[in-house]
Amino acid sequence: MARLAAQVAATRVAVRDALAAVRRSQLVLVACSGGADSMALAQAAVFMAPRLGHRVGLVTVDHGLQPGSAERAGAVAQWGASVHLNPSVAVTVTVDGPGGPEAAARDARYTALVAAAHEHGASTVLLGHTLDDQAETVLLALARGSGPRGLAGMPSNRKIDGVTFLRPFLDIGRDDTRKACAALGLQVWDDPHNADPAYARARVRATALPALVDALGPGVVANLAHTARLAAQDAAVLEALTAEALAAARRSGGLSVVALTTQAPAVRARVLRAWALSLGCSPSALSHRHVDALDALVTAWRGQGPTDLPGGIRIVRTMGLLRRAPPAGPNRTAGQP
Repeated sequence: MARLAAQVAATRVAVRDALAAVRRSQLVLVACSGGADSMALAQAAVFMAPRLGHRVGLVTVDHGLQPGSAERAGAVAQWGASVHLNPSVAVTVTVDGPGGPEAAARDARYTALVAAAHEHGASTVLLGHTLDDQAETVLLALARGSGPRGLAGMPSNRKIDGVTFLRPFLDIGRDDTRKACAALGLQVWDDPHNADPAYARARVRATALPALVDALGPGVVANLAHTARLAAQDAAVLEALTAEALAAARRSGGLSVVALTTQAPAVRARVLRAWALSLGCSPSALSHRHVDALDALVTAWRGQGPTDLPGGIRIVRTMGLLRRAPPAGPNRTAGQP
């Protein structure tokens, strides 16, 4: 009997561990693009999920951004059906949201995955992000001036609209998923967007991270991912404090300036960001500059006018509260409460 490749074994163990907390008999969907990471994930799920008492299916998302994308998505869905992933479906999305093409594609993809999970009654979706993806995410967060939330990278477990998203491969390198696919004889597709220098992540993947590896050694990838785990632990504590502080600051119609001033800057910034998101700001469009402007209404108040947030949302300070300003009309000056 041929010996099982170590990389194949690693992918199966990772999927086994990730699914350990999923209730038996649940449908688990694998998000699969046809690339090496998600193909290795799908094959590991095919092997492991039924042994843990789970049903397993596949969903592939056609973003419509490249010629032939619909045909490729259809081929991935057909492959999924051939290896007994049921359901195995391709869904099409329109990429036109805020925050640039990468953010818009990501938002559209998650919306489609959540919808597919609801349609088919799936409790869980598996994502194929790897150790290398996590390291790239940390570098991008550093470059953008992110705090602990950004440095925490991608969570291994996240719930969106009742659907649990799991990332089993955050401790597995991208090269190992390729080796697993090769050992299993899987044909994989390399998305040309992953090498397109127009995209920030592609530039990090092609030049920035390899330069760090050359300068500091191969351990830098795992170390960046370890930084994400440490930052995630810190961020979890801060998020709990933020929830308490936001509840304490809420008043009818806005947030209490006095209550906000009693908070440490790190907590207050998170409260302001959480409040802005609750008003309808897009997470991908809301930047630290917007939060800093809100904070200035609290800590550097000089009678200034409204602060503009993404989505046409305007915030004013009036009567000791931060409030959402009504739209300016023909008889109303901008910023007037």
